[in-house]
Amino acid sequence: MKKLYKLLFIILATFSLNSCYDLDRYSQDQLSSATFWKTDNQANQGIIPVYASLKNGYAFGIIWSMDCVSDIGWGYDDNVGLQSLLQNSFNANTGHVKARWQHTYDAIRKANDVIRQVGLSKTISDTVKSTVIGEAKFLRALLYFHLTNYFGGVPIYDETVNYDADYMNLTSPRATEAAVREFVLADLTAAIKDLPVKWDAKNYGRATKGAAYALRGKVLLYEKRYAESAKDFEEIVLDPQNRGYGYSLSPNYASLFTQEGHASNEMIFSIQNYLSVGFQMGMGFGLYVGNQSTFGFGWNNVLPSVNLVDSYELKNGKPFNWNDFIPGYNESADVRKEVFVSVLSDDKKSIASYPKYYNELLAMYDQRDPRMQQTIILPYTHYLAGNPTVHNSEFIFAKGAADANGFPVVGRYNFPYVCYLYRKFVPEGNMNGQLTQKSDRLYTPINFPLIRYADVLLMLAESYNGQGRTDDAVKYINMVRARSNMAQINNGDPWMAATSPEAVFERIKHERAVELALEGHRYSDLRRWNILDKALSDPIKDVIGVELMKRQPFTDQLMYWPIPAEAIDKNPNLKQNPGWD
Repeated sequence: MKKLYKLLFIILATFSLNSCYDLDRYSQDQLSSATFWKTDNQANQGIIPVYASLKNGYAFGIIWSMDCVSDIGWGYDDNVGLQSLLQNSFNANTGHVKARWQHTYDAIRKANDVIRQVGLSKTISDTVKSTVIGEAKFLRALLYFHLTNYFGGVPIYDETVNYDADYMNLTSPRATEAAVREFVLADLTAAIKDLPVKWDAKNYGRATKGAAYALRGKVLLYEKRYAESAKDFEEIVLDPQNRGYGYSLSPNYASLFTQEGHASNEMIFSIQNYLSVGFQMGMGFGLYVGNQSTFGFGWNNVLPSVNLVDSYELKNGKPFNWNDFIPGYNESADVRKEVFVSVLSDDKKSIASYPKYYNELLAMYDQRDPRMQQTIILPYTHYLAGNPTVHNSEFIFAKGAADANGFPVVGRYNFPYVCYLYRKFVPEGNMNGQLTQKSDRLYTPINFPLIRYADVLLMLAESYNGQGRTDDAVKYINMVRARSNMAQINNGDPWMAATSPEAVFERIKHERAVELALEGHRYSDLRRWNILDKALSDPIKDVIGVELMKRQPFTDQLMYWPIPAEAIDKNPNLKQNPGWD
């Protein structure tokens, strides 16, 4: 990973550029003229900017924020463009919508350049040529799949487009959603043929055969082609041809979202992040997900919802109910305050009195799914802060709480708004000295998984369930639950029974929420299951029950985003999605 991104900077130096600006904005062939795309080494170098473009903010750079537009998260402030999405009030001119379209197509353009230039080269070896083109097709498939999940059918531009001549005159009409998916499947089939099962250590993070199988299975699953998707997932789960994929669940869930997880066998395809002096190639977890105590000061625009936290089961698999631990909690805001709200000393530097139900609260945490505490900074638990110095902070709800006195608070809100915070992906302390300046909060060096093995196991379970193979589906759901020592489905306890496809689907829906929180899957899951309307209808409330945000009524048009108005202005052949005219 480190060597890959240092190589990206070497490429910039080779082209005598002052910064990464040109590689990020213009086609590689414009930079190469007569000197590039000649050798195997240059082909391997030329694909790296395509990987780097995945980090473009509205390609995949903040895709984790889309969990906020669902039942498991929420957010505020339009620094990441969430406000209008959360409130069902976006339109064809909304910045997030325009940037999703533009940034993704910019990355597609780079992938097309690689396919075109490497394919035309007479001096690159056939082996390297096929592998690099396979990588570019995998990445192009990933990007087109990403686009169609939001906009439906989109124009297809492939490597036959000459961007030098045609970039300002791309006027293809929208292909159907089905046609885009078939284009994606064709790219992935080609990638499967040419990609390696594994790369050596210096090339860790590049696309593999297993990643292409997993992504193709996901595309087929979204099409409800369950038998075909199951076959692709089985390829890497069962490895019937003994290719040696070697994927497995990490024994430590929490470590996956720190630097410890970078080389885990659970990671099938991740965005590689790295940070050192002169190499800021990370993602903005510290700023957008971190809190005021996070190194550099986080804004926590992205927050877990009360629904997510309350959905974590007891370890024995029983659904969690507050009233089982604190009588009257569900009915009374006053009781909820007695659970969460403490009082500070006069100087605000210590806790004068903890909540009435403090001991019951902490005892309850320990009876819940361990992933809850590994994903969420829960009230009255501790977080290793890094602002301004490394110190152990207790997250409390109290009037006057301030980071300066050692209490993390929700970034632009304070008491009486009491909200949960994310722990997952958020840097702790100064990451052993890796974070050195405030801007590092935008470049957290923790890899971000786009595909990991637990996700594949749950998609395989869903593929089996779609065929009525409920026992097979339960087997793989249980495999994911076992990693966190959670009670197994159909273990004999009545509350764990799930024998019908409908009951197993509810288990899959739950497991994907708690296992994959903040990984950017939930919005697309709800949409493809046709239940997005239920998730985006109720107002957002804090832990006490105070209403934080209203939503406009959900309408059918919100199932697809509008085609950006400026894209239609540039291309008169584009037709708008229904309801957005």
